[in-house]
Amino acid sequence: MLLWSLLVIFAAVTEQADSLTLVAPSSVFEGDSIVLKCQGEQNWKIRKMTYHKDNKELSVFEKVSDFLIQSAVLSDSGNYFCSTKGLFLRDKRSDIVKIKVQELFQHPVLTASSFQPIEGGPVSLKCETQLSPQRLDVQLQFCFFRENQVLGSRWSSSPELQIPAMWSEDTGSYWCEAETVTHRIRKQSLRSQIHVQRIPISNVSLETRAPGGQVTEGQKLILLCSVTAGTGNVTFSWYREATGTSLGMKTQHSLSAELEIPAVKESDAGKYYCRADNGHESIQSKVVNIPVRIPVSRPVLTLRSPGAQTAVGDLLELHCEALRGSPPILYRFYHEDVTLGNSAAPSGRGASFNLSLTAEHSGNYSCEADNGLGAHHSEAVPVSISGPDGHRRDLMTAGILWGLFGVLVFIGVALLLYSLFQKISGESSATNEPRGDCRLNPQEFTYSSPIPKTEELQPVYVNVGSVDMDVVYSQVWSIQQPESSANIRTLLENKDSQVIYSSVKKS
Repeated sequence: MLLWSLLVIFAAVTEQADSLTLVAPSSVFEGDSIVLKCQGEQNWKIRKMTYHKDNKELSVFEKVSDFLIQSAVLSDSGNYFCSTKGLFLRDKRSDIVKIKVQELFQHPVLTASSFQPIEGGPVSLKCETQLSPQRLDVQLQFCFFRENQVLGSRWSSSPELQIPAMWSEDTGSYWCEAETVTHRIRKQSLRSQIHVQRIPISNVSLETRAPGGQVTEGQKLILLCSVTAGTGNVTFSWYREATGTSLGMKTQHSLSAELEIPAVKESDAGKYYCRADNGHESIQSKVVNIPVRIPVSRPVLTLRSPGAQTAVGDLLELHCEALRGSPPILYRFYHEDVTLGNSAAPSGRGASFNLSLTAEHSGNYSCEADNGLGAHHSEAVPVSISGPDGHRRDLMTAGILWGLFGVLVFIGVALLLYSLFQKISGESSATNEPRGDCRLNPQEFTYSSPIPKTEELQPVYVNVGSVDMDVVYSQVWSIQQPESSANIRTLLENKDSQVIYSSVKKS
């Protein structure tokens, strides 16, 4: 009886000495590791150890072991205890340990500078959260999303994101996330809707941009189409009024666009306009007239003087003209590269300069045309000037030549008339008198009829040659106031009588 009592007392003391204790951290934050330890005096007798949370088994071990929660979350908060079973031991259970996991930082909240921004305007997004006062040294990083698409450079230490311009296609659902740099805790904000508002196009205008402020043939021309208001993708197009066909089209996020003409031609002059459209309505600009200025071509110098040759005292006209070029054109005149003067042509074409010549004015003359787009020089024209004596000699020589020419013309006409008259008279004599044998001595010639007694005899033409001969002789005489008509033969035989023999080949 005494022995039994001693055994009971020993067992009670042993059980009291071998009670279980659950060891847990006193303060736990999100992301912390939690180690639970179940301890007793006779752990070597333990064959089964179980950890519990809120009366539910968490884990069962076949030997003494710790229970580890790698990264605590808020849901890990609860009532924990442990229990054991062992050899020659009754089942044991530790006291309950209450663990509360504290929030490391609050759930982020997405804020925006505007949830209804105007299209084309900037928007600032901010992911706002706050660390626990006991853990202010924890570093966080942030990321922003739109419709499951990451914005910006993904994770950043800055809680803000700047969007330079919002467009209509940027309308959607936005949110942000915050996490520790150790990636243990990540939290997401609620989704927020951002609706981008579009503004219609207004005040479309067309401008020209050219080097020097004026459109010149061969140079570059830029047509700038712009609007003062309007958002979104704007489609710009350019037109020429004469044809109505489109010269080009551009679509971009901008209030202006440019169309470049690399080299302007003279035919490009005319009226132009542009249109702009961002999906609401197509708006047209005012019509702009674009003149094209033409550089001057190489001029041609023409010299005009009173005579065939230039002489001292003459008035020489220098006429310079460029066949192409926009007015006004300024012409400069040169003598051996020395400026003589200038003359303007307000409406284009040519201009003249008059010069009274002296002996020193011989040499090369040239001119230059300039309309502000570049000057061009003509080819040199030589001028030789003679003195006043030489000029008078030239006039006398010309007068003599003209006089000789007149005399020659008169003689030629007289000979022609004479030949015609001789032919007509010869044919008449041949018809009235037969031809005789050819005689070289005029004394052997007999007349078929007497010469009439007149105050002055008319010429007589007689053919004295044979018809078969190749030579025909004609005898012509003229008698002025003879004393008597009886001795005509004696007169014919006289050496002083006017007798002319002429040989004529027969045809």
